[in-house]
Amino acid sequence: MNAHNKPNTPTLDSYWMPFTANRQFKAAPRLLASAEGMHYTSIDGRRILDGTAGLWCVNAGHGRRQIAAAVERQLSTMDYAPSFQMGHPIAFDFAERLAEVAPGGPDAKLDRIFFTGSGSESVDTALKIALAYQRSIGQGTRTRLIGRERGYHGVGFGGISVGGIVNNRRVFPQLPGSDHLRHTHALAKNAFVKGQPEHGAELADDLERLVALHGAETIAACIIEPVAGSTGVLIPPKGYLERLRAICDRNGILLIFDEVITGFGRLGAAFATDYFGVTPDIVTTAKGLTNGAIPMGAVFVRRNVHDALMHGPEGQIELFHGYTYSGHPAACAAGIATLDIYRDEGLMTRAAALQEDWHAAMHSLKGLPNVVDIRTIGLIAGIELSPRDGAPGTRAYDVFVDCFERGLMTRITGDIIAFSPPLIVEKQHISEIVSILGDALKRVK
Repeated sequence: MNAHNKPNTPTLDSYWMPFTANRQFKAAPRLLASAEGMHYTSIDGRRILDGTAGLWCVNAGHGRRQIAAAVERQLSTMDYAPSFQMGHPIAFDFAERLAEVAPGGPDAKLDRIFFTGSGSESVDTALKIALAYQRSIGQGTRTRLIGRERGYHGVGFGGISVGGIVNNRRVFPQLPGSDHLRHTHALAKNAFVKGQPEHGAELADDLERLVALHGAETIAACIIEPVAGSTGVLIPPKGYLERLRAICDRNGILLIFDEVITGFGRLGAAFATDYFGVTPDIVTTAKGLTNGAIPMGAVFVRRNVHDALMHGPEGQIELFHGYTYSGHPAACAAGIATLDIYRDEGLMTRAAALQEDWHAAMHSLKGLPNVVDIRTIGLIAGIELSPRDGAPGTRAYDVFVDCFERGLMTRITGDIIAFSPPLIVEKQHISEIVSILGDALKRVK
């Protein structure tokens, strides 16, 4: 065991951790041993209130026996089956269940489901579907993909190309031709807003500018997060999504919503698509799809987009794309059990009943040291702190560590603290989150 490891901790050197300052972490590790309901337990026996649903994914809370039992049954029956030129019933069953809750209205339902293994894979799949669709309708010149600044769409080369997080893009090359809208965060005009801010709908017109610059005939799709999570809870201004939808329609551009974070009840509706009343052509999901129990993603596609590829000889592969673990049997079992829990416990809409208490609690932190903004929507919150001179991100990191040591898990991005608790959260948990965070904000200089 290495000298820097605490007693009863594993040797830490071999695991190269993702999105982590490895040397900093391994000097003072935060290790979790078990989870149940709203709490983790650390390896030293402390209960940690989960303020982030794991990583925005454990929507039904931890340790759901129903999901574990479904996975065990499936693994005992059939652990794996290929999905290339083969099939197994549970993947079709799960797709049907997802089609029943799919976003969009009766005339524009996104009820054609392509399974992936993660949110990153869902994004790259959606981008490929958009390109294949444009080619299939005779628009093969449409190869350009439009994202947005401060957008996060996973870590595939497609995702980082349309994404707008600088550190994701500095080292790795991007797909040629990708371009970006400006982000919608306007702190001077929209600080301390509950729900959608008033200012910024005109930023959707950036897409018109890119059409004028590149030509509509070169643009296949525009992808955005309805609510950007990984860059600090950026909520769309009123009218912004509607305006973007209209511009896409006028110019033959597919609109993709990345709902890896907002899907499955996070805003108080099954999808952000339903919450905002704006229907895209493709929706990407993962995270809450299986309650985080087994990695899986799903891409929801409008029927007209799907059907456009169903031409040519019946023996040809319509979309030359897929993954070894597309529709994995155990993941499908976890997903069906998760949908059962969401349905039986009303979790798809529970955030709507709690959001007023959530908003009030989070905004009660206004006026505490270094708090420059608080943003809330559904069961999501972003608390933005002023950065330290010459050391951006360090103040929020110190708050993150302080909260963890006192029994609360938070999520940080730069100097923004984000919360997205499991949808089973109760009012006493909300009060505990605000109490621990408030004390930390008072302590950290």
